[in-house]
Amino acid sequence: MRTSIVAAGLAACFILSGCGQSEPAAQSAPAAEAPKKSLARQAPMYAGQEQVLSIQSGSVKAASGGGVDLEVKASTEGAGWTQVGFLPRVYAATPPDGIYEVDVVAQKPATPGATDPTPVEVKSAWDRYTDGRVKGVKFISKTNEVVAILPEGK
Repeated sequence: MRTSIVAAGLAACFILSGCGQSEPAAQSAPAAEAPKKSLARQAPMYAGQEQVLSIQSGSVKAASGGGVDLEVKASTEGAGWTQVGFLPRVYAATPPDGIYEVDVVAQKPATPGATDPTPVEVKSAWDRYTDGRVKGVKFISKTNEVVAILPEGK
């Protein structure tokens, strides 16, 4: 009797010792890097104002007064979109990498027209920060983002 109890106890120990271990995982590709969390919040938009559909290109250049000049080539969801412009996001503190986020927005038409993407171009001076803290700008649309870095020495 005693032998059967000891044997059953040893068998239970061997069975339980394998419970916490899982089978070795198959080799897989390295996990994709998690997207960087934004430190900004979106500024309120006016009624009828929305982000543009997509951005094809964006650039940022140093302006003479210490600010920067922004330029974007984008597409809206159709013809008739007006007041295309930039809406800077709100920050509680300076972004550590110096890249500020800006929404590219437009006023949608009162009566929807053709739904073919329509190219638009936006140029504007941004003189909110003239102390050199802006290293680049991330332009944000409904479907994509484009980062433009300020050239060195500017």
